[in-house]
Amino acid sequence: MANLSAGAIEALANGSGWNEAVLQLVNIRKIDGGSGPSRFRVMMSDGRHTLSSFMLSTQLNYMAEENILVPNCVCVLKRQVTNMLKDGRRVVIILEIQVIKPAEEVGGKIGDPTPYSDGQSKGPQPAPVPENRPPLQPQNRNEVVRNLKRDFSKKAPSALPDTPGGSSKVVPIASLNPYQSKWTIRARVTNKSSIRTWSNARGDGKLFSMEIVDESGEIRVTGFNQEVDKFYSLIEVGKVYYVSKGSLKIANKQYTSVKNDYEMTLNGESTIIPCEDSCDVPMVQCDFVSIGDLENRDKDAIVDVIGVCKSVDEVTRLTTKSNREVSKRTLSLMDMSGKLVTLTLWGEEAEKFDGSGQPIVAIKGAKLSDFGGRSLSASFSSTMMINPDIPEAYKLRGWFDKEGHSMEGQSLTEAKGGSGRLMENWKSLADVKSEHLGHGDKADYYSCIATIVFLRKENCLYQACPSQDCNKKVVDQQNGMFRCEKCDKEFPNFKYRLILSANIADYGDNQWVTCFQESAEAILGQNAAYLGQLKDSNESAFDEIFQQANFNTFIFRNRVKLETYNDESRIKATVMDVKPVDHREYCKRLIMNIRKLGAK
Repeated sequence: MANLSAGAIEALANGSGWNEAVLQLVNIRKIDGGSGPSRFRVMMSDGRHTLSSFMLSTQLNYMAEENILVPNCVCVLKRQVTNMLKDGRRVVIILEIQVIKPAEEVGGKIGDPTPYSDGQSKGPQPAPVPENRPPLQPQNRNEVVRNLKRDFSKKAPSALPDTPGGSSKVVPIASLNPYQSKWTIRARVTNKSSIRTWSNARGDGKLFSMEIVDESGEIRVTGFNQEVDKFYSLIEVGKVYYVSKGSLKIANKQYTSVKNDYEMTLNGESTIIPCEDSCDVPMVQCDFVSIGDLENRDKDAIVDVIGVCKSVDEVTRLTTKSNREVSKRTLSLMDMSGKLVTLTLWGEEAEKFDGSGQPIVAIKGAKLSDFGGRSLSASFSSTMMINPDIPEAYKLRGWFDKEGHSMEGQSLTEAKGGSGRLMENWKSLADVKSEHLGHGDKADYYSCIATIVFLRKENCLYQACPSQDCNKKVVDQQNGMFRCEKCDKEFPNFKYRLILSANIADYGDNQWVTCFQESAEAILGQNAAYLGQLKDSNESAFDEIFQQANFNTFIFRNRVKLETYNDESRIKATVMDVKPVDHREYCKRLIMNIRKLGAK
């Protein structure tokens, strides 16, 4: 009895609170969460009274599922919040709890507690929470998070501050639920989208979204039409605001990577007021995944990653199927696992990114792809931070400056599409054969420095469909028209495409490789359209281009795979990327290899 906080049950039931109450868990029961995650309802005792209106927040579900919380154990409530439901009943949401005495050491119920009655006419027991309701507490249902928060600044004070009007107390984001109407949260904006518009049969509209975070969690907020006009110019990323009277609904995980089972929509009654005292609100919440662990994550998973920008490509511009031009840039990130992964940036972020000085890059909400191994892509809902002021960044910088800079790293990204320039898994051509690359179930990728020793110019050009997304060979109809069987259309023109067969060699061996359009043009130094015209009009000049291309040295990124044709198996090597040798970087890599050999 002396170990429990007598009187704490009454204080918590009345909403007056109790700092680190020591209570005994009397009973725990699982409740179906409907469309949301399951919930656990808990009866607690202070030795004098019992109360069954305790509810575990969903990020603590593991404590019930793993039998950490069992009847008769003694616990200390580190953090909790009391919510008032519409019918006047109170529910105590447990945000952080610690078992200080296991059930087997207690030996049974402490004292002779009686059910606490708050004077309601319904009887001594609080009314039960309906089992078919969605969860009261929004948290990520998939992540097993042992600690409620990952603060990157000072811990929030235990006494919640008043709102500007003084009408209510600030509540944590983690305690928001659809059954509350009077609440105010104080949170920092970590991401803000641009204004997006739409037009359909039902009319025109516009919207914006933002992500906000406090010490308990995060949530996505969306505003439409009038709310865009009212709030968009007010909101600044990094600033802290008081937000109240938004509508809450179950989050659509298809459109958000925020770890919350709810999302908020601003309405005509919503208010957003800047907060000046913001030092105790965390800058961002991240659950960083090691780059080495990305291989174990599912395709299309949304992850947070931090790494050193080992290399960066130039910006390229792509045209989408809707004829919209978009900028693209690819980075290579490495962390203390010694693994590398590519991260693709799009749009304005790609244009503005500066990779000089090999900065620390933290990306929140990146999408994981399994194309060509493992790669990451930023989306409109991702948040990228350069050299963030967080412990993980300082630790990573110290490691990289001390030893990481001399590591070559092993890439999880096997190949890059388009004009990507990542070159990893360096091999000599003799290594490729001795290590039997390409003989496995999947294709192998490697980089090498080799010299062109022969180019086969016969049949290196073909007439292709002029459509933007089709490269199929066309058939000359002999009437001035060219037919594409794939598009099932006839065209008055065509475009030239290259398929170049080349023999490349280094100091130890040689290899026949196939080069398609972009890589073939890089080797020959001319585009396919010009080569096609030259072949028809000046064959000697055409031959001269091939002669000039011989005995030039490049960096090749190759794909090798064992293929069988007419019962004959052979290795097929395809050039995925080719670029000139950067002798400065090449010498650095040779020096690094020499140091590694010397260390052995």
